[in-house]
Amino acid sequence: MYDSHLLRIGIFYDGNYFYHVSNYYCYAHERRSRLSISGLHDFIRRLAGRFEGVESKFCQIVDCHYFRGRLPAMEANARQILLNERMFDDILMREGVVTHYLPVTRGGEKGVDVCLALEALELNIFKKFDVVALIASDGDYVPLVRKLNALGTRVMVLGWDFEYIDDNGNERYTATSGKMMNEVTYPVWMHKVIDGQDTRFDASEINALFVPSGSRETPASYAREESRNAKDDTYAHAVPNYDEVQPDSPRGAHYDGSDPDRPMQTVVPPTPRGVRKCSRILQLKNGYGFLSNEPSPKNLFFFWEDLEGIDFNELNVGDMLEYEVGENERGECARHITRVSSQTDAP
Repeated sequence: MYDSHLLRIGIFYDGNYFYHVSNYYCYAHERRSRLSISGLHDFIRRLAGRFEGVESKFCQIVDCHYFRGRLPAMEANARQILLNERMFDDILMREGVVTHYLPVTRGGEKGVDVCLALEALELNIFKKFDVVALIASDGDYVPLVRKLNALGTRVMVLGWDFEYIDDNGNERYTATSGKMMNEVTYPVWMHKVIDGQDTRFDASEINALFVPSGSRETPASYAREESRNAKDDTYAHAVPNYDEVQPDSPRGAHYDGSDPDRPMQTVVPPTPRGVRKCSRILQLKNGYGFLSNEPSPKNLFFFWEDLEGIDFNELNVGDMLEYEVGENERGECARHITRVSSQTDAP
């Protein structure tokens, strides 16, 4: 179609969506690995070439943009996530990705979809992309897709549909807008590609979508998770033992009072809902862990999706977390988890 002319590709990330999908493959999927930015870009280039009938060497990414809400620097530093943000920025910088950060307010992340749509439309008008690839799921992008179609640009959307039961017993579900996928020229269902349901792709192409061990794209926090996985093959879907007492806990096994020769332990009243507490991490597994819960004899379970402003891979045994006590079908658990403002505040 284009002979030796370059096929110009623009890529636009909804950063929060990409982060959510990457977390799913790191914690809840059997691969237990994060998506690779460089691997995803190579995949898009090859896929665009197949769709357009162009050799991959003539398919070039000429613009790539990443949009996400971000906490103010002082707050990010207080939560001890500033280093992790910079490490991810380094990955994006190496791959030539332009970042667009919007302030996160008390109401959460606002305006990212509008910012992405306006930037994509403006750049397409001036640079005349042949293909625009969106890593996004929201039906709010349908007007953008229609505008790009009107300009003669083919749109590719990389979308994921998946569901799983988390370690709290809650059903988690992520879906890409079917309306948007029906509007685009090249809809790509990535969950089918990765799980081998799309036979157009071989194992090597699928494996290249994930961060390999020892890669430059593996921050130190990811390396810690790989080391943790090497020692513990517990699959993230496995239901943890909520009554487990960690070996480094000062308490003994949970006692129910059935032994008459052993004095009954004091019954600890439940913590009122909505009260914030601080505790140390006693144990970390694949996507979940346990917090000290003195004076209760049972340690407190927490799950990675209840972390706010923290990447699970940043955590270490002994770190102090602040949380609200909640409940699931197995009992008390930690919810709305943040770092304390300073580790020196720990009791």
